[in-house]
Amino acid sequence: MAVTVLEVTHETHYEYAAPVAQAQHVAYLEPLSDARQQLLVHELHIEPSPAQLTHDTDAYGNRCVFFSLNQPHRSLCVRSVGRVALTHCAAPDAERSPSWQDVAAALRYEAGARYDAAVEFAQPSPYVPRLLALRDYAVPSFPAGTALALGALDLMQRLHADFEFRSSSTEVDTPLIEAFEQRSGVCQDFAHLMIGMLRMLGLPARYVSGYLLTTPPTGQPALQGADASHAWLQVYCPGTAGLPDGWLELDPTNNLVPGDSHLRVALGRDYGDVTPLRGVIRGGGEHTLRVGVNTRKLEGPLPAVA
Repeated sequence: MAVTVLEVTHETHYEYAAPVAQAQHVAYLEPLSDARQQLLVHELHIEPSPAQLTHDTDAYGNRCVFFSLNQPHRSLCVRSVGRVALTHCAAPDAERSPSWQDVAAALRYEAGARYDAAVEFAQPSPYVPRLLALRDYAVPSFPAGTALALGALDLMQRLHADFEFRSSSTEVDTPLIEAFEQRSGVCQDFAHLMIGMLRMLGLPARYVSGYLLTTPPTGQPALQGADASHAWLQVYCPGTAGLPDGWLELDPTNNLVPGDSHLRVALGRDYGDVTPLRGVIRGGGEHTLRVGVNTRKLEGPLPAVA
């Protein structure tokens, strides 16, 4: 079975106008290790050195780090280096995926019925509220009896065609309805929009935080969202051949099914569950932020992590 090895370096720099007396941060920067990708190594470098650092696993199986800084500091640098092996999987049989109506019906509440954990991802979440406009947009892709994966692929293609990727067109806290109405956004918005559309039909969809290969293979186009954290989604298609865990990955920003150019870091209901780095500080005043990401494909013997 063919395997691709990717290495990602993610650097975050904060510069503060005044000293920060204390800070508490949580980072989601360690790539996932599961049936689709194997984490080979991960290193996290923090400057200044934290007074406390704790590794944990959240409710969705993501690895996260909590750290605190108790000494005054005017800058913070967090550098994450990870290396993963991606296993090439056969393309899912979209035409033989279950009917979208059957999946939605199976997840409706019924007293005494078997609980499916995927139902949590069919509910609204802080960044993805219930919006009738999203349902109206999704309906044409899902006529009665349509195979769920086929409908999702059609919806992704329409979303990609109708919406424009524009860096800096939205902020992290821009309401989803605003991105929908202006028909533009960044990768986070594309993921949230499609997740919201699927959920409005009763279909579970979850947010994926990760990275794209910075330089594409020869002859392939550059992907939108490289050189930064990227976001896409998974939709629940249980019983579909080629999807051992039942989740189909889709990247509406680039209109493709993710393959060996996508490296996954964390899964959640939306961006708020898996923000790469967030925290609470005392002091600091105004600040500037710089983020740099580089993802590369490794060839031959694997080099040591710098």
